[in-house]
Formats: sequence, C-alpha cells, structure tokens
Amino acid sequence: MEVIRDVAELAKWTASRRAPTVLVPTMGALHAGHAALVARGAEESRAGGWGGCVVSVFVNPTQFNDPGDLARYPRTLEADAAICAGAGADAVFAPSEEAMYPRGETVAVPALPKVATEPGLEDAFRPGHFAGVCQVVARLFAVTGSRAAVFGEKDWQQLQVVRAMESARGPAGVRIVAHATVRDADGLAMSSRNRFLSPEARRMALAIPRALARARGGSAVEEAERAMAEELAGLRVEYAVVRDAETLGPMVSGRPGRALVAAWSGGTRLIDNGPWT
Repeated sequence: MEVIRDVAELAKWTASRRAPTVLVPTMGALHAGHAALVARGAEESRAGGWGGCVVSVFVNPTQFNDPGDLARYPRTLEADAAICAGAGADAVFAPSEEAMYPRGETVAVPALPKVATEPGLEDAFRPGHFAGVCQVVARLFAVTGSRAAVFGEKDWQQLQVVRAMESARGPAGVRIVAHATVRDADGLAMSSRNRFLSPEARRMALAIPRALARARGGSAVEEAERAMAEELAGLRVEYAVVRDAETLGPMVSGRPGRALVAAWSGGTRLIDNGPWT
C-alpha cells in the first residue's frame, strides 16, 4: 500500500490503476469504525471490478468553526496508514493544505443543498461547517477521480448533504455508499473524539445511545423527543429530535424517520443517531 502526498503523484497512481477507484474520505485519527469503512470500500472495489480503494487523510480547516477544535484534532498518519493497510486499502492520500487549496487558486464551494442549511441541526450549531465539507469533498472527488465513496452513518446530516450534492449532479455524480455506525461494546458510537472523554464523561455519554433506544419505542414524535430529553438530562444537549430521515425536516407520515442527538459530555461534543419509525 502506498502513501501519496501530492496531487500529481496521485494522478499518476490513479492512471496506473486503469479503472476508477472507491474513495473513503477521513480526517485521520482512525479507529475500528474507520477500518470498517475502509474494508467496505475495498469490498465495493472488488465487487465492481474497479481500480482499488483510496483513503484520504486530511484535517480540513474549512469545516472547523472553532480554531481550538482544529488545533487539537489528532494527527496520527503513521498509525492511520497501518490501519488502512490492515483493512485492505490500496493507497492513502495524505495531502498538505497547500496541495488541497493551492495559493492563488480558488477551490469553489458547491451550491449547498437545503439539507445543509435548513434543518437547524449541525448547520445551526456549526456555522459554515457544511460549506467546508462540500468544498473538501468536491475537491477530493475531483483529484481522485473516484466514482464511489463510502461515508459512515454516524454523521447522518453530513451523509444526507453529500448525497444531495451528488444527486444534483445527475449521472456525473459520485455514488455514495452508506455504512452503518460502528459501536463499542458499551453502545457508544466510535468517534475520534472519544479519546478526549474522561472515564466519568464516557459513563455519562452512554445516555446518548440509551436515548436513541428509547426514542424507537415512541409512538409519536413528541413522545420520542420527550423520552430522549429525559435520558439526556445529565448532559448539555444541543438537540435531540426526530426528523424525516432524508430531508431532516419535520416528519412526514409514511416516510422513514431518524432520531438525532448532539450533546456535550464533559468538554467533548458528541453526535449520534438511529432509525425511528
């Protein structure tokens, strides 16, 4: 497996594969949840007869609205590359900021779909986040030439944003493959941010998966949201809601729903979600 740092070098490698690749975009600090995404990308490539699985490792500055959060995001490329190799990746693309956003060039921000600006969830609590996500994802799709990309369901709103962005491109869009959230044995969704949780904060954070489980038992949106609020009473909650699974707007009868939570445990912000019907 190769570690590639330059866009031109990536282009040469991609051309040598003689078929489009499958991309797994990450910001590094990889864990077993990411490994599952990489393994899914490798499986998709084999099944489609494509040119391999490429994992991008890039801490994208344009999607952080908190400079402190950006500064403390872990950079662990050597360990990340080992995880990727073990999960079946064919290459890791680990560009510099200059490679992704060259000086003197404008890297456009695609038109943001409504699901990126209207639900009042991550879009409200992380202003500018999805503009940065769409910018970097579009750039990665362009430089890798990938025709499919794997995203985890834990970042549910991000998944819907990228799906909508690519759907708007029609046949030219990249196929978005969703992979189920990977959880630790105690039920907490795997996240690079979990390493910042103290033992007590982690114990308290387990209220999040419990809240999602209780939401599934609600026969009405209001009942489900009330149950989540009760379970999350010990955390600082930003939102705990049930929404239409695709648009993230209010529930519409007969359509799939999704329960979504963002809450702070100690000094760490966590997000999670689960199906609601």
